[in-house]
Amino acid sequence: MKSAILILSYSFFLITSSYSQHQEINEKPAVFSGLKNQSNDSSTLLYAFKNGQYSGHFRNFFMVTENEAGLTDYFANAIGGGIHFNTAKFHGFELGISGTYVFNVLSSDLAKLDPMSGQPSRYEIGLFDQENPANKKDIDRLEEFYLKYYLKKTQLTFGRQLVNTPFINLQDGRMRPTSVEGIWFVSEKLKKIKLEGGWLYAISPRGTARWFGVDNSIGLYPSGVNPDGSKSNYYGNLKSNGVGLFGITHQTTEWLKLQAWNVYVDNIFNSALFQADFEQKVKNKKSLYLSGQFIRQDGVNNGGNENSTKTYFTKNGKAMTFGGRFGVRWKRLDLSLNFNHITKHGRYNFPREWGRDPFFTFLPRERNEGVGNSTAFVFKTQLNSPKYRMKTGFSAGYIQMPDVKNTALNKYAFPSYFQLNLDFRYSFSKIFKGLDAQILIVGKIAAGETYNTAKYIHNKVNMVTCNFLLNYHF
Repeated sequence: MKSAILILSYSFFLITSSYSQHQEINEKPAVFSGLKNQSNDSSTLLYAFKNGQYSGHFRNFFMVTENEAGLTDYFANAIGGGIHFNTAKFHGFELGISGTYVFNVLSSDLAKLDPMSGQPSRYEIGLFDQENPANKKDIDRLEEFYLKYYLKKTQLTFGRQLVNTPFINLQDGRMRPTSVEGIWFVSEKLKKIKLEGGWLYAISPRGTARWFGVDNSIGLYPSGVNPDGSKSNYYGNLKSNGVGLFGITHQTTEWLKLQAWNVYVDNIFNSALFQADFEQKVKNKKSLYLSGQFIRQDGVNNGGNENSTKTYFTKNGKAMTFGGRFGVRWKRLDLSLNFNHITKHGRYNFPREWGRDPFFTFLPRERNEGVGNSTAFVFKTQLNSPKYRMKTGFSAGYIQMPDVKNTALNKYAFPSYFQLNLDFRYSFSKIFKGLDAQILIVGKIAAGETYNTAKYIHNKVNMVTCNFLLNYHF
């Protein structure tokens, strides 16, 4: 399959360069000038390219993290953007391509280890290159390069693309999202039923500049410890041919939606999710909603490596988690209470490189992955003010974790904590239409024993991280 994407790339190069292969030295550069004459014949390939669509964005992201007194603080400012182009449909086919770039214009030394905890930057490094924190300029990526086929209410896409599922998703909380490579389909041919899924064999995680096989993409982020307390050693030591995903969403009635997902990671583990969402309209344009979720995980074969110190998922291991939420939604205001519990059967493990948690209790800037016997309660509220082009969100949560020294159920040695999030967004208008701003402030306070040890505190609790973003979309 990997050779197929190279063939696709070569074909695209031939198409786009065939009109400008030779230039005299006294001519102006015209590599991307294209044909001057327009084609009105929709049956030609030239028409598909000339009538394609493009979009793009610019982003400036400033982030600063202040840790507990005596521990290292960090800051960074990234600037970058991306551009996307897709052809018009040609006999049901569409070709798409996009790329992104990022520059580190100002930052503290993100590779420098805090002398007390021995840990580097955790949040700011995600803006740039996770593999090479010293890389400040050469942070670019071919993000999408796909061939898509449309057949009535079904789409089949092959190549590099963006997908958004409960498990593998964009997690676009930094400068660019996670991108995947493989074959993917979406079908809404059946009434009230959406089917989607496919096979993925390569991933480029958020905060990286390269593409990796599925197995080598696991462990690019900090990997914590093994259940016996030894340092995790699975990065570069796993064997997997890819990931198979399948999801079905059924809008059974106007007020009830059911969905089920299964993710099979070859030779490592399997995750299955079931979720029901109920929403009922009541008086005064108000809606009540209630959701339930259950996830079951099981190890596959030896979990990625015959050597237990180099495996990702414990052999014959399993994990279970269940959650719920209850909320009230008005036209502009949304309030909800959210709950999630991971049982003590084992750690809930899912590669952080692939996406954010699917839990109702998820809060930006933190994960509840790599733990067992953990309970979370989160209150969320969001106020939309279309007249003033503003959105304001506030969240508060308590996350109970196993003791930091319980390595069997606490992979990243994270203490219990309280988390507060304040999220403010504003969309500009008139001459600045397309520009929006966001301020996200996150605070975390220790609620469990840290043993006054820096490695249990630094970049985890008793800290505040502030984010200021400017986005321009066109």
